[in-house]
Amino acid sequence: MTLRSVDLRKEPMEAVLDRVERSLGVRLDHETVVRKRRSVGVRTDRDTWVRIERRGLDRIGVQGGDGTASAEALRGIAKPAWFAGVAWRDETEPVMWRADETELLPGAPVGSAVVADDPRLSKEWWAAMNASMDALAAQHTNRIATPDTETLTQELVTGTIHSVFPGVDTAVVEWRPAHADFNWANMTAPGFCVFDWEDWGMALCGLDAANLWGASLTVPTLADRVRSERRDDLETRDGKLMTLFVAAKILGPYADPDDPRLEAARETAERVAKELQTR
Repeated sequence: MTLRSVDLRKEPMEAVLDRVERSLGVRLDHETVVRKRRSVGVRTDRDTWVRIERRGLDRIGVQGGDGTASAEALRGIAKPAWFAGVAWRDETEPVMWRADETELLPGAPVGSAVVADDPRLSKEWWAAMNASMDALAAQHTNRIATPDTETLTQELVTGTIHSVFPGVDTAVVEWRPAHADFNWANMTAPGFCVFDWEDWGMALCGLDAANLWGASLTVPTLADRVRSERRDDLETRDGKLMTLFVAAKILGPYADPDDPRLEAARETAERVAKELQTR
């Protein structure tokens, strides 16, 4: 059966929301529904938040679709506590639906995934972000990260990078846990908290830092700040590979010619590619 390409911002969700209410024993406040392309969030009557995701069975992999629940075992990270979850197989398509109930966020998201303006974050915010990222990297899991719902493998890294930067040696050195969807829409301010843990797992050192850098390129001072704060990750060999990995997604075959990040991504990526080739 062919899986439909679905945008949940445009799909009817009433039946799904009804099922979540029955399964979790909550009442959902429909006036607070937030729709994204592949997830829907909504506040409950017990002052919690429910995130609902639709994911094709081919994008679940061996680790299952329980990223938010399994992240509850992580320590030392500023993230919302997980309370309950429910999952079911769609009756008509090769799709799994999953709903997770968590505590409410301590603040609003910093911005959209890619910001257009400097969010002017405090020193305390950057310190909290660094502490959480360092704590995550020090832990271990059998999960494999799934950036953009694709399981992160050596083959994926090589294919993505070589689509724009052929000839670069892409051999991976070190794997560490990563959030894998680390962007400005998935963290809060003024107090730092990172949420939406569906794709977390083992990844190359620097994936999260490179993702945040790529999401900041329209604000050069912010992109520079990210690279400065996470230089210990991004200046490693794997961190440089992850910079190319993220840049290749911006610059690659499906690049948007109107993307304002193109020039900055290419400038940094070409420098990094030369550094890798001359090592």
